[in-house]
Amino acid sequence: MPLPGIPIEDIDTPALVIDLDLLESNIARMADFFSDIKANLRPHTKTHKTPILAHKQIEAGAQGVTCAKLGEAEVMAAAGIRDILVANQVVGRIKINRLVALSRHTDIIVAADDANNVREISDAAQTAGTKVNMIIEVDVGMQRCGVPPGEAALNLARVIDDHPGVTFRGIMGYEGHIIGEPDNDIRYAECRKSMTMLADTADYIRKNGLPVEIVSGGGTGTYSVTGTFPGLTEVQAGSYILMDATYKKRIPEFDCALTVYATIVSRLGDELAVADAGLKTMTNDMGIQSIRDVESASLIRQSEEHVKIQLPGASCPIRPGDKIHIIPSHGCTTINLHDRFYGVRNGVVETVWDIAARGKSQ
Repeated sequence: MPLPGIPIEDIDTPALVIDLDLLESNIARMADFFSDIKANLRPHTKTHKTPILAHKQIEAGAQGVTCAKLGEAEVMAAAGIRDILVANQVVGRIKINRLVALSRHTDIIVAADDANNVREISDAAQTAGTKVNMIIEVDVGMQRCGVPPGEAALNLARVIDDHPGVTFRGIMGYEGHIIGEPDNDIRYAECRKSMTMLADTADYIRKNGLPVEIVSGGGTGTYSVTGTFPGLTEVQAGSYILMDATYKKRIPEFDCALTVYATIVSRLGDELAVADAGLKTMTNDMGIQSIRDVESASLIRQSEEHVKIQLPGASCPIRPGDKIHIIPSHGCTTINLHDRFYGVRNGVVETVWDIAARGKSQ
């Protein structure tokens, strides 16, 4: 494994590289935005899965972290992070016991959308002599998880309030169904509709006698709307820290700090080349990736271990052994294929970070 101080060219490929200057700029830019508004940033760690990056976000002003899975939360907790939201349902005896155990060492919050799940978590917490913080997931248009806005959310809030092993903290909703909309006007208008449902539900619960401390939502694609929306207390943006080619088209103010570093292994005539970064190295669920180094070149097809590159012609000097930077189309799923990041500054490896929550899907 390359050690700090070596030139980037000595990194064996394929590998995940972070431009540290761009990383730090992204963290600072988002922190600056939230420093002037009432809402807090609770960055989602499902993107980077790496405790030191979570600590950097918290040091810049973020309020704790968001995790997609309990396994990610356990990794963050082991790294000393206490304020953790699992923005997902934790279901089944094995996972509930892990959640309850984690609640003894952190201020963990878990999402719920089912009364039986609330009872099971409460019973387990009482048996262990602890309490679990809980928020209700409200379906604001994603049609994935969550109770409907309004009365259904109030009824579940009452269930949580009635059970001594859990503490009702608030609600959350994710407008993921519109995050990918390329038209800013449409994306932001639809986001406001979703956040209106969420904020109105919080007000409805309050009017019926229960306090709502947390109203959580948003993502990188809508942070500027959700962060300033009346009634929202926190935003779960995550991808902004590293970015990818898909988000860059929608949120250009953040830079792509993450690249897949790859080696050209074959030059097939004037117009085609092949690099060693296939589907086992970077995902294409958000479409084909972008190439950063070669002007007028484009990636055209991936197989398991290779990616084919369309070149502009014979004048392109690329040859086997050359190394290139590829910008992933989807950073979150690409990162989950790798064991470590190589942090680079001015062409030199400055640090190597293990992606400790990689593969923590349980």
